[in-house]
Amino acid sequence: MPHDGFDLAGAARQEMIDHGFSPDFPPEVAQQLATIHPQPDRSLRDLTALLWSSIDNDDSRDLDQIEWAERAPGGIRVLVAVADVDSAVHKATPIDIHAARETTTVYAGIRIFPMLPERLSTDLTSLSEGQDRAAIVIEMLVGGDGAISNPSIYQALVRNRAQLTYNAVGAWLEGTAPPPPKVAASADLQAQLKLQDESALALRQARDRLGALTFDRVEAQPVIADGHVQDIQTRRHNRAAQLIEDFMIAANEVMALTLRSAGVSSIRRVVKAPERWPRIMELAERYGDKLPPEPDSGALNAFLVRRKQADPVHYPDLSLSVLKLMGPGEYVVMRAGGEEQGHFGLAAHDYTHSTAPNRRFADLVTQRLLKALAGQPPYADAELDSIASNCTLKEDAARKVQRAMIKRLAAVALQHRVGQSFSGVVTGVTPKGVFVRVLDPPVEGRLMRGERGLDVGDRVHVTLLSADPQRGFIDFGR
Repeated sequence: MPHDGFDLAGAARQEMIDHGFSPDFPPEVAQQLATIHPQPDRSLRDLTALLWSSIDNDDSRDLDQIEWAERAPGGIRVLVAVADVDSAVHKATPIDIHAARETTTVYAGIRIFPMLPERLSTDLTSLSEGQDRAAIVIEMLVGGDGAISNPSIYQALVRNRAQLTYNAVGAWLEGTAPPPPKVAASADLQAQLKLQDESALALRQARDRLGALTFDRVEAQPVIADGHVQDIQTRRHNRAAQLIEDFMIAANEVMALTLRSAGVSSIRRVVKAPERWPRIMELAERYGDKLPPEPDSGALNAFLVRRKQADPVHYPDLSLSVLKLMGPGEYVVMRAGGEEQGHFGLAAHDYTHSTAPNRRFADLVTQRLLKALAGQPPYADAELDSIASNCTLKEDAARKVQRAMIKRLAAVALQHRVGQSFSGVVTGVTPKGVFVRVLDPPVEGRLMRGERGLDVGDRVHVTLLSADPQRGFIDFGR
């Protein structure tokens, strides 16, 4: 896809290679794929009659989960069905070996590099609308106070009745737009989504009380038509995205607790206490607030909530700074009977990744561990250690690919804005230089002059000096 003589898709593929990925499937994957013809297992518990729905991005075709809820004594019964990828992709087969090496689907803006062949991830193992599919169902009762009880996990046959999108459902739930056509056409679906929203809010408030962090994430969304970058827009987290996030966090906690209770080793998703806590304390002091000397997620969240209420316009700047100072999550192995490490940002003691097996290898491994509870564990602890380490490594590499491509796409969109001024926030101070993220459009670049004395979280006004799509360089000055 050339853009003014520059091949963005080719650049994305090269970024993948440079960061240790194999963007092309080997021939043996195609050979195995030709032999996969999964048929719905009619011996499974049949839940196809329920009014399941999915909510995802506008262009998503790899649908990993669908949701359903009903009012029950003591609260709202929530079911999250996750695609049973393991039923089609067995351990140590060519597709599995490739997925184990890549570990994640990489969304590179101009192109998607899937972990699994698209014939699987967007079709045979996707919970596509109107298709009967095998799934792992994670069930829980959400009380009025957001407490989770009566958890259970089982295999079932499901059918997605309505494929919906964050943008359309979010605007409707927030009361800023009419319901999307599928929702408008069904009073039952409207009631179903309202019930899901009610239970998600209870889950979120319970996490807030425990000290889960409240962030306002803003992402850059390239607008691409016919392979050409038209613009870079801001994508905000809306109420429908929050609903799904709340359900996925709860489902992952139930999965982690189930595996721990069964006494088996498993892969956990952890975010340790922030190493740069003193800098987070400094940021709080700048706003006249005080944090304790030791990392405390409850105190940090209370500060974030106060700032969001006091200054919602600039709150995304602060959110981004704290996120950067917390550092990335990582995958670790929790051995049978071991001590759980927990997730600082989610205030969760038991947490894993299990709800996106089409896109994350760790989730597929977790699925296999669950299905093997009654028999022989599919992985030795040493294997799990190796998998966890590679998943962390490749996730970091995927972020670098995505960042590099967003910069290239943004450079194309910003070429005509050289000389303009922007408000921004310092997001990185490294030996390579000082990096600033401007707010509109939300893109990051290097500060080429006036960088001395700055640290993460400092707010700055900068001028765009240059934008080079070929190298992915966006340069600012003060």
